[in-house]
Amino acid sequence: MAGNGNRRAIGIDLGTTYSCVAAWQHDRIEIIPNDQGNRTTPSYVAFTAEERLIGDAAKNQVANNPINTVFDAKRLIGCKFSDATVQRDIAYWPFKVIPGAGDKPMFAVTYKGEEKQFSAEEISSMVLTKLKDIAEAYLGSTVTDVVITVPAYFNDSQRQATKDAGAIAGLNVMRIINEPTAAAIAYGLDKGATSSVAKNVLIFDLGGGTFDVTVATIDGDSIEVKATTGDTHLGGQDMDNRMVNHFVNEFKSKKGKDISGHPRSIRRLKNACERAKRILSSCLETPIEIELLFEGIDLFSSISRAKFNDLNTDLFNKCMELVEKCLCDAKVDKSSVDEVVLVGGSSRILKVQELLKEFFNGKEACKTINPDEAVAYGAAVLAAKLSGEGNEKVQNVVLSDVTPLSLGIAGVADLMHVIIPRNTPIPTRMEKTFTTEKDNQTSVVIKVYEGERSKATDNNLLGVFNLLGIPAAPRGVPKIKECIDIDANGIMSVSAELIGTGLKKKIIITNNKGRLSKEEIKRMIEDAEKYKREDKEFRKKAGMRSALENYAYDMRNNTRSATGIEAADKKEIEKAFESTMIWLESNKLAKVDAFKEKLKELKLIYNRIVAKMHQSTVHSGGPSIAEVD
Repeated sequence: MAGNGNRRAIGIDLGTTYSCVAAWQHDRIEIIPNDQGNRTTPSYVAFTAEERLIGDAAKNQVANNPINTVFDAKRLIGCKFSDATVQRDIAYWPFKVIPGAGDKPMFAVTYKGEEKQFSAEEISSMVLTKLKDIAEAYLGSTVTDVVITVPAYFNDSQRQATKDAGAIAGLNVMRIINEPTAAAIAYGLDKGATSSVAKNVLIFDLGGGTFDVTVATIDGDSIEVKATTGDTHLGGQDMDNRMVNHFVNEFKSKKGKDISGHPRSIRRLKNACERAKRILSSCLETPIEIELLFEGIDLFSSISRAKFNDLNTDLFNKCMELVEKCLCDAKVDKSSVDEVVLVGGSSRILKVQELLKEFFNGKEACKTINPDEAVAYGAAVLAAKLSGEGNEKVQNVVLSDVTPLSLGIAGVADLMHVIIPRNTPIPTRMEKTFTTEKDNQTSVVIKVYEGERSKATDNNLLGVFNLLGIPAAPRGVPKIKECIDIDANGIMSVSAELIGTGLKKKIIITNNKGRLSKEEIKRMIEDAEKYKREDKEFRKKAGMRSALENYAYDMRNNTRSATGIEAADKKEIEKAFESTMIWLESNKLAKVDAFKEKLKELKLIYNRIVAKMHQSTVHSGGPSIAEVD
């Protein structure tokens, strides 16, 4: 089926540590490799004195520039600076996070010699822009529409903030979809369509920063999510941090030095711990060797798989508790689970796989889909379906998702009255009848919340509105019907109606609490364009600088290897070469035109000597000096 002309839709798995992009191409879903040939891209953004780096280039220089290299932005998106989880994460990050307006966490970095502050949405938008550019280069067409995945347990604030990040990146976010649901789509197309029997599938999604577990029933092209649960602050990063703490304490005990306040040392140690975690999936023990870790002192140690498991026992157990909880919510016995599908890089940890196997009475987990790519694959399937691309198999996919959190209103004594319980299939519409709490009450303030706490204010406030004009009557007499409606896109509307009078008030929940305003989004879009222009100008300047440097070396080398050239001309070329090298060293921040002018000067000198040599060789019949491009 045809898409939107030259405009294409893509699916993006916006991960905490790595991101992945996919699209419908060549009659199938393809995972798109980045400019380094890698199928996943680090969710890193670095700021230097000269440029902004995103992806592999940013991660590759993190050890040398830890305080200005931002990662894990997803762990802050839609959060408050004062949140306990944010405060806990800050202790492990080498970069600075400060409170902004409205208690919004802001990344504070130095860029081109100036102090800059960026929100999590802006950093995420930079990663999204990089993935958009990767997709456009691969597809050879403009990309405007996207389906972005989020952890199933992201609340409304975090989902809306992810949409804002997409808008800043210049993308139209067609749909926000839960990561394990996207993985279920990938599994469904890979296995479900070939089976004539409905299967209960448990998606176990353990990534770098988040954990989700979902139970879905897959019957051919139909994917019905039964229940989902998770933790937005549980993942491979937390396991790395446990190892970092272990070695910080060991270094302090053995060497008498505390490196916890030294960002570069902590970053180098964390890189080593990340590598060790991966190696321990195939080896029983691995060395941790870092030369000159702190004040000229080396760290030479090791960690065994048993020690790694011991450090993270509580985290592994929490994963299994959430698996049990999800099955209970789905009303599915573990013996009725036909397949356990592993998603997310951290699902490769052997202890996790052992615990799952034990929990499911010896059932081996399915490893036929790539845990790093399944989520992006599923997102791309939905993007192709929504945009009219893809074949009949893609267009026939029927997806039924659930709401991850309970939705309700605040009642008397701040009690949370749930109207739509969590794990209710969407789209849905549910209602409850309430009344007034005081005599002669003529208005009611309705506060809409999402969450699982009994106390309404402990949950996440989504919106507030008033129902005015209630006729005076004793408390308990007026009957008010309150209804919450969620459509297939997850857009929520809430209404309150005084029964028997026709008095009604309705709002669409947009959740402005903690969200970026239209003006802020507009400013950030303009900033994103400015940074993109600056990046383009820098690449142009770097290319021109490289052209000048290459020309200088070629000129010198050709002159040195030429025979019959006069000594004075050789000396002039050597002098011009040395002068150019000194100029390059002293003018690293020069403009493009300055490099062009210097190249022009060098060409004049060299071309004059080349012409002179050509004249002499014509008369002598000897070899001539080589041309330089």
